[in-house]
Amino acid sequence: MPDTTSPSAAAAAKPQSALKLNFLSHGTLESLDLDFTRKFYEEFLGLDVVKTSPISLMIRLGGNNTIATVKCKTKQPMNLLAHNGLDVETQEQVDECYRIVMEQKDQWKLTKISKPILQHGTYSFYFWDCDLNCWEILTNPKGGYSWLFPLGDLEGKGHQDKSFKRPGVKTPD
Repeated sequence: MPDTTSPSAAAAAKPQSALKLNFLSHGTLESLDLDFTRKFYEEFLGLDVVKTSPISLMIRLGGNNTIATVKCKTKQPMNLLAHNGLDVETQEQVDECYRIVMEQKDQWKLTKISKPILQHGTYSFYFWDCDLNCWEILTNPKGGYSWLFPLGDLEGKGHQDKSFKRPGVKTPD
């Protein structure tokens, strides 16, 4: 794995931003059935959930960043590239999550479940929930992708290169 102890020259030369902001606090998901969605978030995904209004929930897991979930009447399926990542530490944990997803897919109305594979620099799989939101379960250390920031800008394929050493992923030699 690359040395992550010193910031890169690119990080040191970061330009000043026009806006002076403090925290990337949240994103937003849509829900067709907030009661079922809350049950899914708590009982299946293990998320912290609070109801913030009759038409909204706030969710989080393992940190202070939150996602608002808002009730809507109609919804388009979330695009794969706009997915939400749920981290585990090892490939074996990804495989166990996949087993559970497959076992409980009908109960939680899960669809379009891909098989776990090495892809885009991690070991992961995707599925869509009852609200047509896309989720990825992937290998990542505590703190998610934050371990990449001390590396600075990467050349070539970056962390998507099959030979790139990353935490939690066993690559073929």
